[in-house]
Amino acid sequence: MSIETVIKTYESALNANDIDTILALYSTEPVFMPQNAPALIGREAVRAGYEHVFNTIKLNVRFEIYEIEVTGDWAWARTSSAGRTHILSADVEVEEGNNELFVFRRENDEWKIHRYLFSTNRPLQA
Repeated sequence: MSIETVIKTYESALNANDIDTILALYSTEPVFMPQNAPALIGREAVRAGYEHVFNTIKLNVRFEIYEIEVTGDWAWARTSSAGRTHILSADVEVEEGNNELFVFRRENDEWKIHRYLFSTNRPLQA
């Protein structure tokens, strides 16, 4: 699976609240660095992080890929995402937008998300 395909699969899984597909895209030793939270290190912590996200919000976002750089078994991609977020507790929808940095590592000849960091470029306002 190409890096572009990994990102698009991640987008689809994120919008579908599909934790199993998301985790399958991550490396064996992942780190997920959500904004305003400690880094989530390891598969169980990453799973718990996505469970929390999906219990709090429902996303409808699209990713745009700006650049991908590959060096051997390592790569990174700079992306942004934009769309709508449904805040479940308040039952409201708001505009959503983030800048993201993915670090990939090739494992068993497949690109995996090794590190993922995002920060909003459009703060949530209800």
